[in-house]
Amino acid sequence: MRHERSIRFRLTAWYALVLIAALGLFSGLIWLSLRQRLVSEVDRDLADRAARFQAYVTKEAAELPPVDLKDEMEEFCQALPPSDYLELRGVSGFEFQFPNQPASGVVHTRTVQKRFSMGNDVFQLRIGASLAAIDHTLDLLRLLLLGLVPLVIAVACAGGAWLSGRALKPVDEITSAARMIGIDNLSLRLRTSRTGDELQRLTEVWNTMLGRLEAAVKTLSQFAADASHELRTPLAVIRTSAELALRRARSPESYRDSLIEISVEAERMTQLVEDLLFLARNDARATEMPMEPLDLDVLLREVCGELIGIAGARRIRIRQVSPGNRLVLVSGNPAALRRLFLVLLDNAIKYSNTGAEVIAAVSTGERTATVTVEDFGAGISAADRPHIFERFYQADKARTDGGFGLGLSLAESIVKAHGATIEVTSEEGSGSKFRVVFQTTTLRADLAERVEREFKILK
Repeated sequence: MRHERSIRFRLTAWYALVLIAALGLFSGLIWLSLRQRLVSEVDRDLADRAARFQAYVTKEAAELPPVDLKDEMEEFCQALPPSDYLELRGVSGFEFQFPNQPASGVVHTRTVQKRFSMGNDVFQLRIGASLAAIDHTLDLLRLLLLGLVPLVIAVACAGGAWLSGRALKPVDEITSAARMIGIDNLSLRLRTSRTGDELQRLTEVWNTMLGRLEAAVKTLSQFAADASHELRTPLAVIRTSAELALRRARSPESYRDSLIEISVEAERMTQLVEDLLFLARNDARATEMPMEPLDLDVLLREVCGELIGIAGARRIRIRQVSPGNRLVLVSGNPAALRRLFLVLLDNAIKYSNTGAEVIAAVSTGERTATVTVEDFGAGISAADRPHIFERFYQADKARTDGGFGLGLSLAESIVKAHGATIEVTSEEGSGSKFRVVFQTTTLRADLAERVEREFKILK
């Protein structure tokens, strides 16, 4: 079973491992460097002694017979350190060794050999020195490093644990404060320390997230409350109509009227539920809208044709302004965009004065296409204008039109799903103008020509 370790423990462990590796490497390099330096000094000293001995022997051999030469060499070697060793051998059989027997216990030595000629003979000089002093120094250094390095590591690890704990203390405070925040107190915020470091940025991001979450929960709560309120009215009508119909025997016409009233309210409830499902799915991105190239002008003309009857009943004329015989291609979902245009045109017809005109226009710009729906009716007051896209929002004068206040919310949701923008300009008593700006679709030249021909045929 895997045991989870705290960040403090892991930081201290990694710090200890890195420190052990670094100090081990440092100690090894120090020991090897010192050993190399001391051995190099011994080699230079032996080479110097060999050179001086050669010069001395060469000088004395020119003045003394071979019997006295050994005595002079013996006298020269007396000045050497007791642990040194010197040996001279000639090709003719000459031999000299100092001391006569190597010192006992001298195991680790360093030697230098030198070959030179003297008179008619060739000599081989071998001089050595004990490394006991160097070994003793290196042993002391090794003991010192082995004794001090663990102590340094222990002190450093303790300091690292203390520092990591101190550094992570704000994180613990953030965690404790975050645990106190629940769905019922999302207004609480974490205390932000003005240190300019990562923890400050983390706290600020956390507070920003809490703000968005609080706004989303409030919107969701309001959404649920408004949906419950809107559903309660048709449910009450259905229940009342059914209870009245069942209370006593009635004529077939009375039953028919009750059923018609129940059917109308059920249809309103069905429309409300469908709108709520559409908004919920679009918010959660549970279903991706399949996109395809389509002509905005053709689609808008079809929607205007569907609403001619409703507009005519109120003696309102729908006038469509087209960009000529040009394609206005965008990548979109036909059903969703049809619903968008239905919402905008239905609102324009609903709030237009009798006998007025509604203008539905399509225009193009550089890589953009704009659909404009304009009416000359009641308009939107300045107080209502910032809230018209909120769900279930209805201006006071619009509460008797039978709507739920979801139309423009649906429109905005569809617009966002298509990567477009929607804006409104309106003055109370002068009408409203809604503008939806899309990014146009670029097709290959051959495909564009073929699509354009087909659309011209349809037009």
